[in-house]
Amino acid sequence: MLKVAIDSGPLTGGDSVRGIGVYTRELLKALKMDGTDVSKEDSSKYDVIHFTRFNPFIISIPFTKPKNTKFVLTIYDLIPLIYPAHYPAGAKGLIKLAINKYLIKKNVDAIITISETSKKDICRFFGVDPKKVFVTYLAPRSVFRKLEDGKWKTEIRKRYGLPDRFALYVGDINYNKNIPVLIESCKIAKIPLVIAGKEAKEVEKLDLNHPELKHLKNIDWSGVLRLGFVPDEDLVAIYNLASVYVQPSLYEGFGLPVLEANAAGIPVVSSKTQALVEIAEGSALFADPKDAKDFAGKIQTAVENLSVRKQLVESGLEKVKEFSWGKTASETLTLYEQE
Repeated sequence: MLKVAIDSGPLTGGDSVRGIGVYTRELLKALKMDGTDVSKEDSSKYDVIHFTRFNPFIISIPFTKPKNTKFVLTIYDLIPLIYPAHYPAGAKGLIKLAINKYLIKKNVDAIITISETSKKDICRFFGVDPKKVFVTYLAPRSVFRKLEDGKWKTEIRKRYGLPDRFALYVGDINYNKNIPVLIESCKIAKIPLVIAGKEAKEVEKLDLNHPELKHLKNIDWSGVLRLGFVPDEDLVAIYNLASVYVQPSLYEGFGLPVLEANAAGIPVVSSKTQALVEIAEGSALFADPKDAKDFAGKIQTAVENLSVRKQLVESGLEKVKEFSWGKTASETLTLYEQE
């Protein structure tokens, strides 16, 4: 029987509530395994070590590898390399990027990523053989589902001060998330915007001169309800109450909130861009990420056109059936076992 160690690092700290933490936690759960602090372990004890953290500007792979141990690395996306002006590496970061490229070729036997879009990026930026890169999709957690009617509706609306109708966005406010167009499009569509996520709530405390945040300067946040961090049991209720979910990103490695919205049975309007089309084609209305008027029109259609709305909800509930953590775990286990 294979001895496998999966890095438990993303289960603590800030990563624990981000996609990297969700991935690690749900993969371990589906594989019925406990995580391992691989930095403190003798790697020669294992047949496979799966590293679940990667930052192109931080050395993410050991310099040495035991002879009979297989190294598997998950790379979610390479957004910092796609938008270098907004994610500056600095001189030290560029040196570490070069070391990572070397170590990937030298020590990593297989790379897991979360979309065909990210696979193309990995092969392009790192010169990796496509046969070495395997796509295993993410999936919404079981907590995200369509809820039956009940008194929870009144309770959640009151707890968070939610309006009767609103557009919802869940996530960070990094450059690639395209928040300025999101806010402008909702103003044009005359629908209140609700944002769930810690960063948006605390934007006044952030240094907006930083290259990663300067796109947020001069934004008019009036009419935007910023909830901050929301626990899953409340977030699923907020999804269910939303009139439409909007994913405006310029670029994504995957786009998990789109599937969470599908699972909750609300219509989705998404950017027409790479990975988002890959996972949501047929179950969302797509808009030009640089055109707020296009987004506004699609938002209005999703909210007001009952036949389109019904079709989006039904197709979303079907689409989400294609994704499961059981499937992700099975594909990952197959990769571990490959010679």
